[in-house]
Amino acid sequence: MVKLMKKYKIHLIVGARPNFMKMAPLYKEFMKYDTLFEVKLIHTGQHYDEKMSKLFFNDLKLPLPDAFLDVGSASHAKQTAKIMEKYEEYFLIDTPDHVIVCGDVNSTIACALVAVKLNIPVSHVEAGLRSYDRKMPEEINRILTDAISDFLFIPSLDAHDNLLAEGIKEEKIHFVGNIMIDSLVNNLDKIKSYPPHPSLCWEWEGGNGELNSKLRNEYALVTLHRPSNVDTYDGLNIILKAIIEIAKDIDIVFPIHPRTQKNIEKLGFTPLLSENKNIILLEPLGYLDFMKLEMNAKFVLTDSGGVQEETTYFGIPCLTLRENTERPVTIDIGTNKLVELKTESIIKEAREIIAGNIKKGVIPPLWDGKTAERIVKVFKDKKL
Repeated sequence: MVKLMKKYKIHLIVGARPNFMKMAPLYKEFMKYDTLFEVKLIHTGQHYDEKMSKLFFNDLKLPLPDAFLDVGSASHAKQTAKIMEKYEEYFLIDTPDHVIVCGDVNSTIACALVAVKLNIPVSHVEAGLRSYDRKMPEEINRILTDAISDFLFIPSLDAHDNLLAEGIKEEKIHFVGNIMIDSLVNNLDKIKSYPPHPSLCWEWEGGNGELNSKLRNEYALVTLHRPSNVDTYDGLNIILKAIIEIAKDIDIVFPIHPRTQKNIEKLGFTPLLSENKNIILLEPLGYLDFMKLEMNAKFVLTDSGGVQEETTYFGIPCLTLRENTERPVTIDIGTNKLVELKTESIIKEAREIIAGNIKKGVIPPLWDGKTAERIVKVFKDKKL
């Protein structure tokens, strides 16, 4: 009788939209070796609505999760605690051999804590990134997750130095590249052939009274969601005043994050934006829709970490509306630039790009679409 080898069971944790782009290529790579690995996709439900979650699952061809914990939104403490409680319940029913988390959201640290307290090894994908700003909840999540993880898969060499400085042992660190870029590379042909978003077509009435339409050739893309930028009147006022002024020179496409939309309405900014014909307000977009807009933008104004990476890969100028970034490689050799959070500074930097003074960059090492392959190779080589 042939004795069947027990498969090595892995939980892949997703919770917020950036996690989906990171885990999709890793899930697909593990599935190539389904005689060795049993992979379960666990969705905590940190983001779950048609625009913030389901669209991304569809675009990235991810299967339905094996478990959906349905935690929803709450304060950081309540949400983290709820994820831990619900994941532990599932964990004890379906105990894995290994848990893989990614990024820096509450689901990342919550599920990592559950695993290590039950003596199950943890891998952190996108480890070692640091902004050195502990006012950011994400920074706390990054530091704590790295401290308790057994395998740390890093996207850039600065992350290696950060981890060594924190006392992480060299043998735990694996330089594998940027997993976000895997999703981009895997979908690049599809993104290129994807139709332009309808918002880029503008119409006007001709002399004969008939409507004419034309595709907008140049536009800037805006994304905002960080609490420091969108949760206060002053934070939003600084940025929205700049956007309104920049819109005098170039059309603005602005897919609005639900958190940002809520605060724009609550703080009374809706008329300023909705009455400006050069500012195109959109609901949150799926992955393919958004990437098509991003790769064809003149430049991007953002506070998103992932967008900083994607624009560097595309060679698109990126103005990051933050005091710091945990992705300095996008500034050191990429197309990203930190902008002082003052209205006049944002306007000045945008107009420099509109005038043709564009920062050139290169793609960082191992941002080649093969990060998932390198991660799975570590698992295979170590015979986990």
